Amino acid sequence: MTKNLGLFVLFLSFSSLLSLTLSSVHSNGIDWWCNRTPYPETCKQSWRDNDNHQKLFIPKLKADFKKLELQISLKQALKADSHNKWLGSKCRNDKEKAAWSDCLKLYEDAILLLNKTLDPSTKCTDFDAQTWLSTALTNLDTCRAGFVELGVSDFVWPLMSNNVSKLISNTLATNNASAPPVTNAYKDGFPIWLSPGDRKLLQSSSQSPNLVVAKDGSGDHETIKAALDAAAKRSGSGRFIIHVKRGVYNENLEIGNKLKNIMLVGDGLRYTIITGSRSVGGGGYTTFNSATVAVTGEGFIAQGITFRNTAGPENHQAVALRSGADLSVFYRCGFEGYQDTLYVHSQRQFYKECYIYGTVDFIFGNAAAVLQNCMIYARRPMSKQKNTITAQGRTDPNQNTGISIHNSRVMAAADLKPVLSSFKTYLGRPWKQYSRTVFMQTYLDSLVDPAGWLEWDGDFALNTLYYGEYRNLGPAASTSRRVKWSGYRVITSSSEASQFTVANFIAGQSWLPATGVRFTAGL
Repeated sequence: MTKNLGLFVLFLSFSSLLSLTLSSVHSNGIDWWCNRTPYPETCKQSWRDNDNHQKLFIPKLKADFKKLELQISLKQALKADSHNKWLGSKCRNDKEKAAWSDCLKLYEDAILLLNKTLDPSTKCTDFDAQTWLSTALTNLDTCRAGFVELGVSDFVWPLMSNNVSKLISNTLATNNASAPPVTNAYKDGFPIWLSPGDRKLLQSSSQSPNLVVAKDGSGDHETIKAALDAAAKRSGSGRFIIHVKRGVYNENLEIGNKLKNIMLVGDGLRYTIITGSRSVGGGGYTTFNSATVAVTGEGFIAQGITFRNTAGPENHQAVALRSGADLSVFYRCGFEGYQDTLYVHSQRQFYKECYIYGTVDFIFGNAAAVLQNCMIYARRPMSKQKNTITAQGRTDPNQNTGISIHNSRVMAAADLKPVLSSFKTYLGRPWKQYSRTVFMQTYLDSLVDPAGWLEWDGDFALNTLYYGEYRNLGPAASTSRRVKWSGYRVITSSSEASQFTVANFIAGQSWLPATGVRFTAGL
């Protein structure tokens, strides 16, 4: 990674910035641009601190200013990453080390995304840029959260503090949060960037696996990790299919950025199970690193598999699956846990016909995630706990993120049904300032409290969140007794609701056809 980061620094050549067609104007020119960002003083200071500030020209066009903001954000992120690396020796205990270790991954991922946004060969749209910048910002927030949740934010974390988050927020605002998705970048139902060979493979009714995993030794490998290690050595990055035969696989897996277009195909969610037991309460892991399976490799697909965390409710945050994989799909999969079961961390994600079980905040994160035709089951929580189905984590109003639950069912799991009157269940609560969640055309069974939604901490985020319900049905669908927060709304307009559909919220028509998974593009 260090070698690659060195190569990425080539993007930072400020001599290349000077080749832009810009105009040199009086010194107050940059103030005009910076005053239009959320953090104007950070913007101005970053320009003053730049080594070549006397040589820089002031941009005439918004696009030029955005590029320069990106360049400076990347330069500062690289500087912060370099600084953070040497802090490892400063960690006083295992908890600080765990949080610090997460931060190294998160910063490197953020740097990759900033480079990807700047790289002209990527041909990224404004919608892509908004997604990747949103993810970079989420990564930095997740870094901080690790120290806080482990109770060790007093020493190493202050040494890591920097202005990179504010610089990325400024770039997000400049890029324009309303950047529309590109929905026509496909031919014959497949994305134009897909190779003809991959297109042919995905059009075939039966897909032959590249590798088979079987616990009984009848496949190529006995563990999924061994198959992933083999996949990492393949040439190219075309679709790579791993068939995971039925069995319970006790493995913690990380499918990283370099493992693109991996497809795990199980024998059905009842039969192929990947299980782990990491947790915040029982092992000193951060929520981020408690996942049984964590995936960031672009284009990931899972089908017919259950992801499970068995830490139990008493160990608090314990993730079954964490996804930060852009353009990822989970089809007919299961997610089983208690608190924080499914971590939709970042990027664009689609869940179809999945089963999700949990108690507290069990679908959470800051991805742009659409769950369609899913079965969502609240389980029995610990005594005096309340069930909250979602906890969406948008920290910036310009992030194009949120959780959209469409045409699904919210039900009580078997262990909750007998004690339904003893526990309250809510659709969600605001984990972060600009939390955004919608339930659309979804069946809400009687377990959902009439208020619908729960506060996080007093009046925190109640005016800045966006919680919407659109044409839900079932015993708890009535909105007459819902919360009266200014951020909550009963959506009556189909055009407003359509903003959270597969087509518009995750630009699904440009990439989902290639996966072979059926989806409803609109309402």
